[in-house]
Amino acid sequence: MREPSRARTPPDRAGLKLRKPKTKAAGLPAVTSSAIHGMTKMGVRKTVKTLTMVNQQDGFDCPGCAWPDPEHRTSFEFCENGAKAVADEAMKAHVTPEFFEKHSVQSLSEMSDYQLNRMGRIEQPMHLSAGESHYRPISWEDAFSTIAQHLQAAPTPDHAVFYTSGRTSNEAAFLYQAFVRAYGTNNLPDCSNMCHESSGKGLGQTIGIGKGTVTLDDFDHADVIMVIGQNPGTNHPRMLTALRDAKKHGAKIVHINPLPEAGLQRFKHPQDYMKVNLKSTTLADIHLPVRIGGDAALIKGLIKTQLTHDAVDTSFIDSKTSGYQAMVSSLEGIDWDRIERDSGLTRHQIEQTGALLANSKATIACWAMGLTQHRNGVAVIQEVVNLLLLNGHVGRKGAGFCPVRGHSNVQGDRTVGIWEAPSSAFLERMEEGLGYTLPTHHGYDVVNAIQAMIDGKVSVFFCLGGNFLSATPDTDATADGIRNVPLTVQVSTKLNRSHLVTGKEAIILPCLGRTEHDDQASGAQFVTVENSMGIVHRSTGGLIPASPMLRSEPWIVAQLAQATLGDETLPWLHLVENYDRIRDLMEASLNGFDNYNERVRQPNGFALPNPPRDAQEFRTPDQRAQFTTHDLPEVELPPDHFVMMTLRSHDQYNTTIYGLHDRYRGIHGHRRVVLMNAEDMVERGWKARQVVNITSHFNGEQRTSDRWLLIPYEIPRGNLATYFPEANSLVPLHSTADVSNTPTSKWIVCTLSTSEAADEEE
Repeated sequence: MREPSRARTPPDRAGLKLRKPKTKAAGLPAVTSSAIHGMTKMGVRKTVKTLTMVNQQDGFDCPGCAWPDPEHRTSFEFCENGAKAVADEAMKAHVTPEFFEKHSVQSLSEMSDYQLNRMGRIEQPMHLSAGESHYRPISWEDAFSTIAQHLQAAPTPDHAVFYTSGRTSNEAAFLYQAFVRAYGTNNLPDCSNMCHESSGKGLGQTIGIGKGTVTLDDFDHADVIMVIGQNPGTNHPRMLTALRDAKKHGAKIVHINPLPEAGLQRFKHPQDYMKVNLKSTTLADIHLPVRIGGDAALIKGLIKTQLTHDAVDTSFIDSKTSGYQAMVSSLEGIDWDRIERDSGLTRHQIEQTGALLANSKATIACWAMGLTQHRNGVAVIQEVVNLLLLNGHVGRKGAGFCPVRGHSNVQGDRTVGIWEAPSSAFLERMEEGLGYTLPTHHGYDVVNAIQAMIDGKVSVFFCLGGNFLSATPDTDATADGIRNVPLTVQVSTKLNRSHLVTGKEAIILPCLGRTEHDDQASGAQFVTVENSMGIVHRSTGGLIPASPMLRSEPWIVAQLAQATLGDETLPWLHLVENYDRIRDLMEASLNGFDNYNERVRQPNGFALPNPPRDAQEFRTPDQRAQFTTHDLPEVELPPDHFVMMTLRSHDQYNTTIYGLHDRYRGIHGHRRVVLMNAEDMVERGWKARQVVNITSHFNGEQRTSDRWLLIPYEIPRGNLATYFPEANSLVPLHSTADVSNTPTSKWIVCTLSTSEAADEEE
């Protein structure tokens, strides 16, 4: 009988060391950190070979983020966290069948996420039989046969759920959705449901496309760049180069974030040392430490300031937009007292920034999870749209919207069909290319998929990449749902917690990494990805695979489709012999992919159509960009309650923990920490390293996580910050954004209680 595995990350046992937070990003420490991670995990020779292939035209796309590559590239087109991501994937350590024979699933679950990741690459397919405590080897043929039998035995196709990580290539994602829809369901949740779904919904409704409207070149022509709810120094370090170059061209940068972040204070490009240039660049001209949840109030204040300065492009508004007067009228009922109270900022701070925007002829607004993961995530993004539409900052050089995606191909996956709620137009075009009828009813997104598992409505849960358990909200509820499923399958490179909290039966299918050679029947293959700015380009791995038993994601999808459906719908095995055949099918099935195989072989790839950017055309019902009106969200809290947000450490990429150091914030050796305003601590008589329990509150429900250490930090009063995935157990499953259903990981209402003698186990 299998013992229950631990769903929550085990408590930290290591000591906490605190240092003064950094005020400068990158520089020599980034060089040193990159070298240490590379040489420790890959060795010197492999480190040099691998890092010189990252983001090169004939190399592979960095799996670390979706920031675009410059047209004229240097030999070192990677950042510190990109180097960590590559070293992590190409590490020498391996997880062998002998490893699984030695360690039970339950014992592995007692390891921290950091320890699990250090175990290395999974060598061959593994199978956890119902009731068994250890994974055993399984052949590829038997693995596909087992999965196919479960899929064929499901009561209906909608009893299967197919998750996708943003690491997946365009070719794998397209083939995957083609198989899933041929099977008969649109149950295609993906990581975008938890991050930029609010951006897609907010932009789609207002400008007619759920993507950004700027190119990398626009940063060199911007007067003002707003960086909202984003920490590029850790999450998108190569963005700092674009901001530095923008500063050289005269741009002003406004940083809107509850925490000061080193990457937006000063930046030193590591390559400058080769030019004997020791100067660093000050980036943010203004930092607005907005209260968590106060962005909507702030942006309404900025809009009011534009109107005061008469910074309105009436010609653009009259000819290209709808809803302007209603939006302006809605501001009349919002006074400055409410704006100051909700935002935590003074009217002077807001008007100072507003004046800067009023004088700008080209403004770019960038944002990430700090906006999207709120109850009003869609609405607040549409407030950003309102702000930029006032002066026509779209479809103009140096201006536009820039949602900054984290996963390297999360945008591409949505473009090629990973979408649980496809439009009828999208499905009609897809049917033309694929040649068979597709299901039209919408499927499960991430939150609804978890609820379906809890309700016993899922027979098979298949994950193409990712670490679903650790990425999702409400860890305990998610684990309970997963344990209900008869079969769970993970396509993975490395060991993670989703391999340990499983369905009654589980299979691991180990795949090639982005760094590795992919040889099929016709020879060596490349794949394609789409970056944050809509550029589709090649990615070609150059390393020998970590194990001869590894297979590519397209191959895995094709074999599964063949085993489940046969070749009546598509010749799956023929397609995967040569990825050009997959791309030909994509060209026939997707708008904007004309001459795909030819254009993607061009240097730097090609740009997908973007009507707002290309021609100030807006594919909305009335063919105009939409001003919208929204009430301010209620952000006042009961007495002695706080609002908490989750965030990454610097040694982390999504749920992957590379190390135990958050260098820029000065936090070392320990992850179970709560960043808290020093005045809030003094008021309660609490000191640094005070042990507390956190309890979140939602609709009468409570969730508690024990033994966290307080750290005094520069954060607005009443606000807290914690790392994920450790704090995910506090995020209520059904606390989600309106319209997008994105979990509110940046808005968790909670209380703290002291716990000096608390049990170390949760």
